[in-house]
Amino acid sequence: MMNIDMIHNPVLRRVAEKALSGTPVDEKDAIAMLTTSDIVELGHIADFVRRRENGTKAYYGVNMNLNYTNVCELRCPLCAYSRDEGEEGAFTLSLDEIEKRVRGAVEFGIDEVHIVGGLNPSLSLDYFLEMLRLIKRIKPDLFIVAFTATEYEYFARRSGMELSELFRAMIDAGLGALPGGGAEIFDPGVRGRIAPRKISGKRWLEVMREAHRAGLKTNATMLYNHIEEPSHIADHLSRIRELQNETGGFKTFVPLPFHAENTALAVEKQATGFDHVRIYASARIFLHNIPHIKGLWMYLGEKLAQVMLHFGVDDIGATYHYEKVVHAAGATTDDVGSEERLRRIIENAGMAPVRATAAY
Repeated sequence: MMNIDMIHNPVLRRVAEKALSGTPVDEKDAIAMLTTSDIVELGHIADFVRRRENGTKAYYGVNMNLNYTNVCELRCPLCAYSRDEGEEGAFTLSLDEIEKRVRGAVEFGIDEVHIVGGLNPSLSLDYFLEMLRLIKRIKPDLFIVAFTATEYEYFARRSGMELSELFRAMIDAGLGALPGGGAEIFDPGVRGRIAPRKISGKRWLEVMREAHRAGLKTNATMLYNHIEEPSHIADHLSRIRELQNETGGFKTFVPLPFHAENTALAVEKQATGFDHVRIYASARIFLHNIPHIKGLWMYLGEKLAQVMLHFGVDDIGATYHYEKVVHAAGATTDDVGSEERLRRIIENAGMAPVRATAAY
């Protein structure tokens, strides 16, 4: 139970009272949380919400990342991973190469395959459907989390299919859930600068709505630490919460700190530990209708991910064999984690580790 007497900041006390009563906080509250200096009090509220939802459980996964191509026609300023066809470092995996990588990861004992890639015009829908079928043939109980809303919109447009039809075909091929990538920040002004050719925030939400209608659970993400302001974050959280009220299809919210190295986006600010804490704690409190908040150890680093388990986070991510995207942007964490390592992070934070897929 939360001790309301520990909250002395009058604005945060109002937030705490809402959390206790189950009343959703509003965007004004979100901005106050995102700018407060009373980090311990904010954390006290976030930890209460976290424990009410998940107790002392903290989730982790044993999986592989499958980045099938870095050829992408968008070439977003925020991305250090993408290449043009024929450019040095450009690649596209054949289905044989994908089979080899998945079989290798299966030997590690993975439960899940996480798939994202660029918008490569040389790849047909059959390539993606066969990719999913191939993975299921290798190990039928592997859980597949595949393709972002941006990718699905691209697949549907190029194949002339309705999203509902596309999702049915993907599910039949083995799709289990969607990652939350491509959300970035929904505000059109910010989005127009960091990802000018990517689908709009409105369209991202429309694609997710269709996925939820098809019976798929999804993640939702938010990219921060670039040119956004607290008001943009509050708006982003609000739109996600609104869709969740409608569909109930989001299972996890994942804030992603932006790594500017090797990208075309000029960013001078650098997020502090306080900034990270405010983002994750505010998200946990604001998104009362989403079960899980994920703090990816690969983005945050082990120590900060461990701290976040007391500031609203209940999932630290997975082993991510073969991860490429965040490391292309300058992440300095290892590109793979062991199960033992992830359990130790959780246990040392005083939480109970639970191995799970994206289906929890």
